[in-house]
Amino acid sequence: MAAAVMALSISTSLLVMGRGFSSLDSARCISYASQIMQSELEKMRLTQWGNGTGGAGSGTTGVSAYPTTPTVIPIAAAFTNVGDVGSRMTLTRIAANAPGHTTGMIQVTLTISWTTSDRHTLSRSYITYYGQNGLYDFFVL
Repeated sequence: MAAAVMALSISTSLLVMGRGFSSLDSARCISYASQIMQSELEKMRLTQWGNGTGGAGSGTTGVSAYPTTPTVIPIAAAFTNVGDVGSRMTLTRIAANAPGHTTGMIQVTLTISWTTSDRHTLSRSYITYYGQNGLYDFFVL
């Protein structure tokens, strides 16, 4: 009887530990995702309206020339070198005219997605507005 109780308690503790490690992995990935997107927003903040990298064949450069189709952005080596967390993440950017604006203001959406250790796909998004006079604050979806 004692052996059965011990076996039951050990097996349930192993299940709880597995779930705990899974939750820890998810929390770590959410933290890295926020840091990666914040880093990308800071890079945008340093890019002027007419300077930087434009879309392929756009003829212009800078934030105003970001492609309007989803663009995969390479994640900085500072994040991909941290275990396997950064290497399983994909960062995409979508830029479009901000609602109600035809020029001078674009809406940039950064979305990062990853697969957790228990094979679930998670994602987080930031939306920000970049105006010709600077980058405005962002919020998390």
